[in-house]
Amino acid sequence: VQLVESGGGMVQSGGSLRLSCAASEITIGIYAMGWYRQAPGKQRELVAVITTGGTTTYVDSVKGRFTISRDNANNLVYLQMNSLKPEDTAVYYCNANFRRLAIDYWGQGTQVTVSS
Repeated sequence: VQLVESGGGMVQSGGSLRLSCAASEITIGIYAMGWYRQAPGKQRELVAVITTGGTTTYVDSVKGRFTISRDNANNLVYLQMNSLKPEDTAVYYCNANFRRLAIDYWGQGTQVTVSS
């Protein structure tokens, strides 16, 4: 199973980035899909999650700025990030979760750096 993130990079404060997560060897349609991030010296935190039914949840700090979406037909998950702030700087990880069987898959992460 592979989750491969892409789309990270360096952007100025107020800019936008779109992260993508491509899944292979699983069908993401049966998984809750999420984006997490980890900044240097901090714990990994949940940024956004989208359930199999399409319900979305966001951490308060990104509400109104980030949008998570999924394309089950193509096994893709996206995180549209607008109005980026320096505090959004972190490594962003894609996650696939199948709660009933306690299964979690992780990508390798993609760096997002926001300069002031």
